[in-house]
Amino acid sequence: MNRSRSKLVAFAGLVIAVVVLVVAMVGGGSLSSQTTTPEPGSATTSPTTASTAASKLAANPSSLPAINASQLPKEARQTLALIAKGGPYPYDRDGVNFGNFEGLLPKKSGGFYKEYTVPTPGESDRGARRIIVGKDSAKYYTPDHYGSFKFIAEDK
Repeated sequence: MNRSRSKLVAFAGLVIAVVVLVVAMVGGGSLSSQTTTPEPGSATTSPTTASTAASKLAANPSSLPAINASQLPKEARQTLALIAKGGPYPYDRDGVNFGNFEGLLPKKSGGFYKEYTVPTPGESDRGARRIIVGKDSAKYYTPDHYGSFKFIAEDK
């Protein structure tokens, strides 16, 4: 009898752990701290500095890794400043709807996301870098034309 009770307790603990993990994943939370690889030439922060800074940053509505706006390439920070000002934008396609056809950003209705070009030095066209902005003001950076995204954590 004691052995089957131990198995039942172990099973219940396992079920609780799985439920907690699923809730954390669905809610966009994380059970461990996420680390990001800084762009070349950017400064890195210690875990203490990062946790202090995280308390001042907007919440990440996705399960994507986050990057501090200050860690973005110079051109991306300039695009963020243009977005904050409402333009004018250097490219005709800046501010058009982004369809999220890759499904990497949180699922939303059509017209929820807008895209903006992040110029790439040495490119003769718009290049591959973009910032995507949701109607909820969440911003995402893609360095590889929608192949991957990082949530942009901005100081409030």
